[in-house]
Amino acid sequence: MISIRGITKRFGSHQALDGVDLEVPEGTVQGLLGPNGAGKTTTVRVLTTLLRPDSGDAWVAGRSVTTDGHAVRACLGVSGQYAAVDEKLTGFENLTMVGELYGMRRKAAKARARELLRDFRLDDVPDDKRAGAYSGGMRRRLDLAGAIVARPPVVILDEPTTGLDPRGRRDTWDAIESLASGGTTVLLTTQYLEEADQLADSIAVIDGGRIIAEGTAAGLKSQTGGARVDVLLVPGSDVPRAVDAVRRAGHEVTVDGRSGRLTVGAGNGSRDLLDIVGALHAAGLDTTEAALRQPTLDEVFLQLTGTPADADAAEPDGSDPPDTGPEAPGPAIVTAGRPAGATR
Repeated sequence: MISIRGITKRFGSHQALDGVDLEVPEGTVQGLLGPNGAGKTTTVRVLTTLLRPDSGDAWVAGRSVTTDGHAVRACLGVSGQYAAVDEKLTGFENLTMVGELYGMRRKAAKARARELLRDFRLDDVPDDKRAGAYSGGMRRRLDLAGAIVARPPVVILDEPTTGLDPRGRRDTWDAIESLASGGTTVLLTTQYLEEADQLADSIAVIDGGRIIAEGTAAGLKSQTGGARVDVLLVPGSDVPRAVDAVRRAGHEVTVDGRSGRLTVGAGNGSRDLLDIVGALHAAGLDTTEAALRQPTLDEVFLQLTGTPADADAAEPDGSDPPDTGPEAPGPAIVTAGRPAGATR
């Protein structure tokens, strides 16, 4: 449903995209992860025809972004980092307006608005409550509903939970899962790795304008070397002595400087767990916790990009200057289909 082949984009001396290739099957959620400036937002702008690539091409539902921009926009629903809703209108009025902007008759637009309010759990909001009084999670759900008023086959979500509290983030996840379960193809850019782990059928990691890894969350985790053993020593223990004991037993170990927690590779699973605990006890050190676990997506991200996930977690991708090229359809934040070329 989305096909990206060899797209490049340069801004002055900065190579924002350097030969990106990506295939997204119909009816799946594709996560796109990367640190700030990696090329996520540039990729989204190319796919939404807001930015023309220097070379290569991309197709959305079989339409080329370089030669058939109007048809591409007719196939897309896009939700950016911040909810694009009219704060002076109610949720129902917002969705009805969007439907009419896309050529729907007023009666059909109202019916679609009611349907979406129900689907996104906004139908219990008082009819006269303006969107400006909605919570962050409610505004985000309304924005997502607006992106699919015209039933586009593809929805692109660019950092959809930026700035939301945990409840708002969970509400947004529910809305995205609802989209996917209905057969919509979703491209999700995010820096919240738990979000990608929860929602994405497949994940691509982009860094330096290139896709550096692809696969399922489980597949990417397996690339980091298998299971881990987390060890928490009794308070006041000699951490350097513990590290030395584990290393003498033949294991690589890292230490969390804040908690003193030791993390040790465990390619042999439970046998390594017993070996590590035994080495610590032989050195006269006791533990309050020792557990075998699978690697996290955060550890995958750090190993692949060299950047801790939480270093960029709340910041938008700021690598790209605003586009002023002739292909940009205007300052719209959300675009969706019918009639071709319409924008919101």
